[in-house]
Amino acid sequence: MIRQYKTANTYFKEKFGCKVYKLALDGGMTCPNRDGTLGTRGCIFCSSGGSGDFAQKQCGNISTQIELAKARLIGKNSGEQYIAYFQSYTNTYADVEILRKLFVPAISENSVVGLSIATRPDCLPPDVIALIAELNSIKPVFIELGLQTIHGKTADFIRRGYELRVYDDAVSALHKAGVHIITHMILGLPGENQLMMQETAKYIGEAGSHGVKLQLLHILKDTDLEVFYNDGNFNALTKKEYIDALCKCVLCLPENTVLHRITGDAPKQLLIAPKWSADKKRVLQEIRDEFSRRNILLI
Repeated sequence: MIRQYKTANTYFKEKFGCKVYKLALDGGMTCPNRDGTLGTRGCIFCSSGGSGDFAQKQCGNISTQIELAKARLIGKNSGEQYIAYFQSYTNTYADVEILRKLFVPAISENSVVGLSIATRPDCLPPDVIALIAELNSIKPVFIELGLQTIHGKTADFIRRGYELRVYDDAVSALHKAGVHIITHMILGLPGENQLMMQETAKYIGEAGSHGVKLQLLHILKDTDLEVFYNDGNFNALTKKEYIDALCKCVLCLPENTVLHRITGDAPKQLLIAPKWSADKKRVLQEIRDEFSRRNILLI
């Protein structure tokens, strides 16, 4: 039996009537894992860029920042419609009026058709949810939640800083706000086997996430994970192991789940392991080939 899943590209084309491109932006925020609220070192795998190493940095004016981000895409696109993607750190970790002054100008840009906000489930108080619902009434809003795993022991090890019920509560509140929820999951976390990864994928699907970003664990320079890896405490996934785990996790998801990501990028100057992941085009092709062999159809 063939299992069919939409890619982000197809989903956005259907929603907006054309191909759209994401403009990765830095909202200028930090994270409770960095400012001392929960810790100061961030999650164990997170670079100093807060998972936004490719994002356009703040320049004091959101319109200018968006134009600079567009300029970085020259040669990669021929379209004129974009999603403003606030990627770096935790993009709802500020007073709601600060968020309003950031998000309203971004979503008001003529070329911006939607807003995507990467955040943590524990950084979505009621007034922020209300703002998100308000923004969603203007243009579509997509909220990306960093879950990574459902397993408590792993969550403690990576210093995630919140319990699983917090994710459940956030998903429920965002459903009521009517926004598209995208959940981030990492494959290859230390101590996790194939079954544990599949359990996370199944949970995400059953929790009601509309989409998922499936991400290979990258070991990056100057992170605590690099020290743990260099001390020989765990092995990074091989390409074969990752593709096998990815296929099995995808098959745990409902077919109406949008696959917003099936691998990921890491800055080559920061990538310690696995080195094979740097050749993204080859990896994507091998993933698609294996999907085909396992009757997983991407549309």
